[in-house]
Amino acid sequence: MARPREFDEQDVVAKATRLFWCRGYNATSVRDLGTELDLKQSSLYRTFNDKHTLFLRALDHYRVTESAQAEERLNAPGSSLQILRKWLVWMVHHEAGRGCFVVNTATELGATDPAVQERTEAAFEGTRRTLAALLRRGVRDGELPATLDVEAAAESLFTTVLGLRVRERAGHDAQRLATAIDFTIRMLAGPAA
Repeated sequence: MARPREFDEQDVVAKATRLFWCRGYNATSVRDLGTELDLKQSSLYRTFNDKHTLFLRALDHYRVTESAQAEERLNAPGSSLQILRKWLVWMVHHEAGRGCFVVNTATELGATDPAVQERTEAAFEGTRRTLAALLRRGVRDGELPATLDVEAAAESLFTTVLGLRVRERAGHDAQRLATAIDFTIRMLAGPAA
């Protein structure tokens, strides 16, 4: 008869998310996970099979929580440009030097691990779609030029977002990041802004 689990699996996944987010996949050993999560290696293997499976669960957990929070902020009512600026500023201050788990993972494993690449690309596509929807709303409401190529602008903005995430993770000065954000907003608004 199997012994009942003495831990909350969701809590373990949430804690593993924070550990992987801070250290990355390769720098986090099974021993680190056992110590941080206060679990024996046998319990980890019995529940999650291996480190990779736990990592994928952690990445999924992040996407459900953190990515959903960002999407909610971008879908808020109000001025599209103000919402965008507030989100960008929040994004570079919210992570406190950790960067974005999805971006960190994509740079570490994205091209070499198909399961990771599938998840990171899905997260990226969700962000691109949300940004494009926000830009379309700005065009519709007259905040952005009617001639704006929304798809190209969303791609450019998404690239800016990734750059901001990497710079935030690298510890770049918040004021310099705010300058880049403000310039991006002015460029989107066009010459009339």
